[in-house]
Amino acid sequence: MFDQLQGLSVYSKIDLRFGYHQLCVLEKDIPITAFRTRYGHYEFQNKEEHEEHLRIILELLQKEKLYAKFSKCKFWIDSVKFLGYVINSQGVYVDPAKVEAIKNWTAPKTPTEVRQFLGLAGYYRRFIEGFSLIPKPLTKLTQKNKAYEWGEEEAEAFQLLKDRLCSAPILAFPEGSEDFV
Repeated sequence: MFDQLQGLSVYSKIDLRFGYHQLCVLEKDIPITAFRTRYGHYEFQNKEEHEEHLRIILELLQKEKLYAKFSKCKFWIDSVKFLGYVINSQGVYVDPAKVEAIKNWTAPKTPTEVRQFLGLAGYYRRFIEGFSLIPKPLTKLTQKNKAYEWGEEEAEAFQLLKDRLCSAPILAFPEGSEDFV
């Protein structure tokens, strides 16, 4: 999904309440409203396109009788927090609140705690070059019928993942309109 955001500089976010059941928007508010729906992904290269797509989306929501929780909606913003990421015209990066949580994460004491940490780290794997090799010592701690033995190798892997996640780069969007692999 993030690779489709290249060239964008304005975003909006709408939280639909009650599982997509309702929406009512004043006509005068339509030019300042937009979001992504299950009916499609709308991309805007500039504010004029953004405004046009907002109108289309709101008409669709009204037609489908969907309602937004406007206290959680944000319009015409230059960056947006979405699923633990921050997205802006420069690219995608880890939400600073998540970075803070990672910094404060203490060494796991059980296989379950290791799985929790690896789940978080794995979610942000795209930010860590060579990710698949780093957590190997930690992954071994989650195997059934094996004793949980936290040692130097595990501590180093844990700290390296934390360090890399806390200094993760901004991932730039691909440039150009050609398909790439």
